[in-house]
Amino acid sequence: MSAWNALLNVPADMASAGSRTRATWVDVALAGLTSIGVLAGTVLFGGQVDYGSTVPVAASLGLLLLLRRRWPVRVLLASVVVVVGFRGAGLTEVGWVWPASMAYFTVAAGDRQPRHGMVWAAGIGLVELWFAATWRGPDAGDDPQLALALVGAETLWLAVVLAAAAAYRNWRRWRAELAAGLRRLEYERELESSRRSAEERLEIARELHDVVAHTLTVVGVQLHVVAEALDDSPAEARDALRTAQEVRARAVTDLRSLIDVLRDPGSSEAQDGAGPVRGPQGDLAGLDDLLDRTRAGGLTVTLDQTGDPAGVPAPVALAAYRVVQEALTNTVRHAGAGRVTVRLDCAADSVAVEVVDDGAVTGPQPAPGHGISGMRERVAALGGTFAAGPAAGGGYAVRATIPVPRFRS
Repeated sequence: MSAWNALLNVPADMASAGSRTRATWVDVALAGLTSIGVLAGTVLFGGQVDYGSTVPVAASLGLLLLLRRRWPVRVLLASVVVVVGFRGAGLTEVGWVWPASMAYFTVAAGDRQPRHGMVWAAGIGLVELWFAATWRGPDAGDDPQLALALVGAETLWLAVVLAAAAAYRNWRRWRAELAAGLRRLEYERELESSRRSAEERLEIARELHDVVAHTLTVVGVQLHVVAEALDDSPAEARDALRTAQEVRARAVTDLRSLIDVLRDPGSSEAQDGAGPVRGPQGDLAGLDDLLDRTRAGGLTVTLDQTGDPAGVPAPVALAAYRVVQEALTNTVRHAGAGRVTVRLDCAADSVAVEVVDDGAVTGPQPAPGHGISGMRERVAALGGTFAAGPAAGGGYAVRATIPVPRFRS
């Protein structure tokens, strides 16, 4: 590709440093081939090679090509002047257009704004052909038919050169557009990969927060129960410790699965060979266990459930579960409440979740933390609505409505 670009007039300002040296040698080779071609063409068409006429023409046309990249139009004009000048003086019998073919090709193939190379090449060629048609030299004599035949052959040759230049120019543009399209596609892939990575990191952050925050809260409550009941009620203390251990075991499993995903997303086996690793998923079927763990801390929890949670799709069920989990965690940690009501309405087209406690809400509310943000992001990702704030009758309320997608058969 670089050799063709060097040969067929890729502008110097677009060439890399490594290709410029190659381009220089290509120009030297073109200069030599042009000089040899002019001499060979003169002999082929019955002319004579003369050191006082034909050789200087061939050498001049070749040397001018060394400057074709920097001044393509000027090189073409100078080449035409050399041919017309020597022919007009009767010093050579070489053709009109074909000795400057590479100069014509260079200008025409470099047709880009603001140069208009094809217009320049065609215009200069027509002027040269007009001069050839009106000039009478020794090769044409007084025979107008011979002169017309020579001009017609030169015109045909000019058309071939310009057509070849246009074809190459279009091919080069196609290659540039293809390369640009591939770069754009790669850029879009990188953007999509970055977006997915950001979403995955956010999802993992939410899972870590939900798992760790809930676990530490429940374990902390149970340890407080142990500390108060250890002397007076050893049985109650043992029950609290058992609950704390169960919650801790579940959290370890969830954290282990998250770590396994981070280590090797495609692996389904744990690093220690303990069997398949499941993601830290929760669903509405485990809602009773979640409420029981919360009740074990001394909080009265009431569940008001309507509809069939078994028919709720997994993504919606997980989001609803996490909303209830985080709301209960915040209630235990911050509200100082004694009672909390969880309402779950599983309708055909949506799932509505409401968690209301009777805690005291006084003074200005602090800025939402990671828990509130995580719940809002989960619900919004599924196209739902979310609200959290002081309840009308006192306490604090968390409400979320998540649509259930339905697919047409």
